[in-house]
Amino acid sequence: MATFVHLTPAAHAARIRRGGVRAGGGRAGRGVYLFPVLPSYTLTHQWLRELARRPGPRGLVAVHVRLPDDEPVTVGRYSEREPARTTAAEAVRRIGALEDPRGWEVFLPRAVARAEVRQVRAVRQVSGWRYFPGAHGVVPCTCAGCRVRGEYGSRRLRERRPHPLDGPPPAPRVLLDRLERAAARDDTAALRETLSWYALRRRGPLPRLAALAGHPDPAVRAALAAAVARWSTPGVDGLLRELAAASEPDVRRSVAEHLAYRPTPEATALLTDLAADPAPAVREAVVEGLVHRDTPETAALLDRLASDPDPDVREAVTLLRD
Repeated sequence: MATFVHLTPAAHAARIRRGGVRAGGGRAGRGVYLFPVLPSYTLTHQWLRELARRPGPRGLVAVHVRLPDDEPVTVGRYSEREPARTTAAEAVRRIGALEDPRGWEVFLPRAVARAEVRQVRAVRQVSGWRYFPGAHGVVPCTCAGCRVRGEYGSRRLRERRPHPLDGPPPAPRVLLDRLERAAARDDTAALRETLSWYALRRRGPLPRLAALAGHPDPAVRAALAAAVARWSTPGVDGLLRELAAASEPDVRRSVAEHLAYRPTPEATALLTDLAADPAPAVREAVVEGLVHRDTPETAALLDRLASDPDPDVREAVTLLRD
C-alpha cells in the first residue's frame, strides 16, 4: 500500500471523515491531488503555504490516504502539461528518489473512498514554499503578467518596486503636468510615454486629452486611442470614432485593436464600420477586436471577414474561430 497526504481546508475535515475526499475539478480533470509521505516533514507538506495563499477557508489539515500499489495515477511537476501515467507505488518511488522533489505532485483521477482515509490531522501552517519552489530570496516581479490583483500586500509591493512599464502609474496631477509640459515643447516621445501611463487608469481627464485628437503626429493619436479605450469616462466612444476617421491606417488600426476592451454598443458599431476599411491591417485588427464579443452581430461580421480578399484577414478569422 502506498501512503499519500492530501491538504485541504480544516472546514472539510468532518465531511472527509464521514465520506472520504471528493473529486475536484482542475486542469488534469476530476480527481484528487496528493503527495507521498516522505521522511522529511517539510517536503511532505511542501504545498501547504502555497495552498494557504489561495482564496477559501483558512487553516489546512493533512489527510493521510492509503492506496493500492497498482492504483493508476499521474505524477510530475506542477508545470508539466502531460504528467507521466504510472502506479501509486511507482509514483512514491520516483518522487522519493528525486534530489529536489519540490513542486512535484501526484494526481488520482477519482475520489478517495472513506476506507482509504487513514487519518486527518492538524499540521503546522508555516511549512513549504510560496509562489514557486526556490522563490525565497528572489526579487518579486511586479509586471502585469506576474502580479496577482487584489492579493494581500500587492499594493505595498508595487509601490515599493514600481514596474517601468506596468506601474503603478504616477498621480493624476503629475501626469497632467507632464502632459502639459510635453505639449508645450512639442515632445512627441514624452506625449506617448505619458499616454501609456494613462492607459493603466480606469478613468481620466478626457477633455484635457481630447485635444490631442488633432495632433499632427499619427503615433500620438494612436497612443491616445490605446490610452482611453478602457476608460469608463463618458465621451470615450465619441473620441474613438473621431480617431477612427483619421487618414492614417496606423491610427485606425490602433482604434480597432483597442476596441476589444470596450463592451459598449457604440464600440461594436464602430468595429462594424472599420470592417469595411480599405486597409487590410485595419480589417485584421477588427478581427482581434472581436475576441471578447459573442453576439449574433459579431458572428455575422466574422462571416463577412471570413471571405475577405486579404489572406491575413482570413487567417485571423480562422484562428479566432479555432
